Amino acid sequence: MCRNIRTLFNYNPPSTAADIEAAALQYVRKVSGYRKPSAANEAAFQQAVADITRATAILLNSLETSAPPRDRQAEIAKARARNAKRFGGA
Repeated sequence: MCRNIRTLFNYNPPSTAADIEAAALQYVRKVSGYRKPSAANEAAFQQAVADITRATAILLNSLETSAPPRDRQAEIAKARARNAKRFGGA
């Protein structure tokens, strides 16, 4: 599950609220061990996602760097090339 969490800082275009929420959801899923919580745990699960989403947005807005923003498409291409080399894909 956690391998779906991607770096969100210093990209052009910047990470969206949906990107941040998706990462928070993956984190809560991993930590809780639930893909979909039971009705008894749903409120706690959703509250955790909301709290982590808020904390992540605050973190990303607070970080500073002098490095130029990375290009998402270029990073995706590099990742695909690494995977092809590692797993022998096309």
